[in-house]
Amino acid sequence: MPNALPPDPGRRDALRGIAGALALCTPGLGSAALTIEIIGGSSNQMPISVVPFGNEDRYRDKVGEIVRADLMRSGWFKQVDLNGLSKLPTEPEDVDWREFRSRGAESVVIGNVVERSDGRLAMRFRLMDVARQSQRAGFAYTIAANQLRATAHRIADAIYEEMTGEAGVFSTRICYVVKGEERFELQVADADGGNADFILAHKEPIISPAWSPDGSRIAYVSFERRKPIVFVHSLADGSRTVLANFEGANSSPSWAPDGQRLSITLTRDGVAQLYLVNLDGSGLTRLTNSQAIDTEASWSPDGRHILFTSDRGGSPQVYRMPSGGGSAERMTFEGTYNVTPRWSPDGRSFCFIQRNSGRYNVAIQELGSREAILLTDGRIDSSPTFAPNGRMILYASEHNKRGVLAAVSRDGRIKQRFTDTGGNIREPAWGPIFKSR
Repeated sequence: MPNALPPDPGRRDALRGIAGALALCTPGLGSAALTIEIIGGSSNQMPISVVPFGNEDRYRDKVGEIVRADLMRSGWFKQVDLNGLSKLPTEPEDVDWREFRSRGAESVVIGNVVERSDGRLAMRFRLMDVARQSQRAGFAYTIAANQLRATAHRIADAIYEEMTGEAGVFSTRICYVVKGEERFELQVADADGGNADFILAHKEPIISPAWSPDGSRIAYVSFERRKPIVFVHSLADGSRTVLANFEGANSSPSWAPDGQRLSITLTRDGVAQLYLVNLDGSGLTRLTNSQAIDTEASWSPDGRHILFTSDRGGSPQVYRMPSGGGSAERMTFEGTYNVTPRWSPDGRSFCFIQRNSGRYNVAIQELGSREAILLTDGRIDSSPTFAPNGRMILYASEHNKRGVLAAVSRDGRIKQRFTDTGGNIREPAWGPIFKSR
């Protein structure tokens, strides 16, 4: 855990290391990082100056640059120009308050990186309030050089939470499938698309990745045995176990909030139905008993209910039922095609894919009002997944006839597009916030 920095600029607390910065270990060859294009932003962006950290030029990962990019990517901040400043401050006593105030900055982020005698790095940052001419937040870290990027994301998370009151998700991870010319890769990357690496590659398709609630495992469907089988993959050591390999199709894994059970879709008894299975593959229980196709389950955050897609009413719609099975309630009524529901982290809404005039787009619906709002306008958008703070929705889309990832805020105002030159990208899933933050 980081140490909070006192507002007294003359005080220098001993720095304490942060252990286990990231538990993820992703074997495999490196992959091209995604590049994020910001398409829109909030109409009420907060002006902030993120000053380059002292000594950051000595390292490949520039902390100030990463923090600034994270905050700007959120759409909630705008960087105040630093050109022409006589001195870039790294300590509170160096901040020229009048200069930053004249440029319209409400906050200033400063910090530095110092190499210790043992080879580790002492890094600290401070978030300064320009109007009050005082420190608003600050932390110190002792890290290895290869933890600079991860720590920069944590700093951005701390600033975001201090300024907005919501948890930041810059230090979370995402996974997605890249379809290359000869194989499919299941890749894991930082939430900004950096540090990408694959955990599985095969010439047969990989679909439906789903993060475990603690972020240590990913369940997915692989066709490597020429049929859809559900695997659970450990990110710590790369080991895999078969969760479901029943007769027929095994698909659509979705983790219960306790991380000990998953819902899956099986055709073992004929038409696709929802089942519940323990993490070790035991305790298979059928949840739905219809003559229709029931699939794509998503658990409520409290574990009490499941949303799923069914055509039991004549067209694909979103339904809700108790997580132990029982009667299902139809949730969507606008249009004839509403699929792939994903419950929001606060449990108050869900996103899904809605077909309108031949286009497939991301929509969101509040559980209370049941009013659906269309958020995207692509030709074929799919696989929506909420950020763990519920602010953004990541999804698969198309750009220049290639599969790309895109993100939209839950109010539709902020839009991002992730691009890569390595292949068609699809099937994204946004990982949880690590409890060790």
